Order: sequence, then structure tokens, then C-alpha cells
Amino acid sequence: MHAPAPRAVPEYALQAIRKLIDEEGYGPGDALPSQRDLAERLGVSRTSLREALSSLSALGLISVQAGKGVFVQSASGAPAHGFAWPFAAQVSAADTFQMRFAMEGFACGLAAATLTAPELDALQDNVEQMRLELRAGDFERASQLDFEFHQRILQAAGNQAMLGILATRVDIFLESQKLPFVRPERAMETWQEHRKILKALARHASGPAQKAMQQHIRAAASRTGIAFATLGD
Repeated sequence: MHAPAPRAVPEYALQAIRKLIDEEGYGPGDALPSQRDLAERLGVSRTSLREALSSLSALGLISVQAGKGVFVQSASGAPAHGFAWPFAAQVSAADTFQMRFAMEGFACGLAAATLTAPELDALQDNVEQMRLELRAGDFERASQLDFEFHQRILQAAGNQAMLGILATRVDIFLESQKLPFVRPERAMETWQEHRKILKALARHASGPAQKAMQQHIRAAASRTGIAFATLGD
């Protein structure tokens, strides 16, 4: 295996470990190589490896047992413990995030040019409410606010084709916005990213707003354990 670009080392390590489990036939209960061996094999630092293992543990794919090692919990490649993607027969979670990256990034750039003061106020209220819900540990409500934030931006963009896609598959969009909250210790990152998007929208800066939205969706996918390619990678 070859070392990745530095910007995505933990993400690379995560995907490489999943590939190792699948290709070498590890099953539930099997022990993976030691962390030292894994780091050497993947060509990554122990710090990056630990971050990748933490993500995989949160997804229920492995169990890191102090003093014993790393053990496979689910060899299916799908998150365990109720975090499985329920629409796998229709569309993958990775494809969903990739589509959102393209569509919502563009929509955010459009919205930046047209957002009214009342629409900005509503987004600001949403972001503040999310902060309060996350501090209270109500991740279900936070994911609903997450969905509403993105929905408001799509509506402000005014593209009826995009709104039609959202309207016909609200269930898939909402589920993709629940997934990143499987890692409670990183839940506040969603709020921080929304604040960055909001700042760009408040400046009516289309380019930065589009970039901030795309960075947010990519980061949300990464918190879920999903990586996807985009043009320029």
C-alpha cells in the first residue's frame, strides 16, 4: 500500500484498513495486526492510525481493546449498532454525499447572491439553536436542524429542479445528515462548519459560500467514515 497525500492521511488509513479487512478475509472476532505493524504497513503515523481506528470504532466496524489489540466487529463494510445505511439497495451513502457536494455547493453559491435579511436571520437562528441542542446532547434534534439549514439554503437558491430532487427523496437527504452524529465527540464540528457557511452567506460571497458548503459536506462524510473523489483530487 502506498502513502497518501498528507491532507487526508487519517481518511486514507481508514479506507485502507477497511480494504484490508475485506481483501484478507478478516471476520468478526478476528484480531488485526498490531497498531505498530498497521502503521508501518500503511505508511502512516501512529497518530493518524489512532484517528482512523477511532472512526472505525465509532462506526462499529472494529473494537480497540486496551492491552489486547484491535478486533473486527463487522466485516460487511457497513456501520453496525444501528448506523447502517438503510438505502443501500437504491443508492450508496458515498454517492449521496458526492451528489450533495456538487448540488448543495452550487446552490449555496447561488443563495449567497440572493439571500434576503429575513432569510439570513432564520439561518442565524437555526445555527444558534443547533449549538444549544448539541450542548444538551440532543443529536436527533440537531440532525433535524442540520437538515433545515441545508433546506433553507436550497430554497433560497431558487432552483426548482434541485428542490424537486430534495422533495422526492427527503428521507435519503435526512438520513445522510444524521450519519455524522454517530461520533458525538465531533458533533460540534457541524455547528462550526455551519457558522463558516453562514459568514460567507452574510457577506454575499458566492465563491467562499460554495467552497464552505463543499468543505462541510466532505467533512461530514469523513466523520461518518466515508471518502469520495471529486474533480481536482
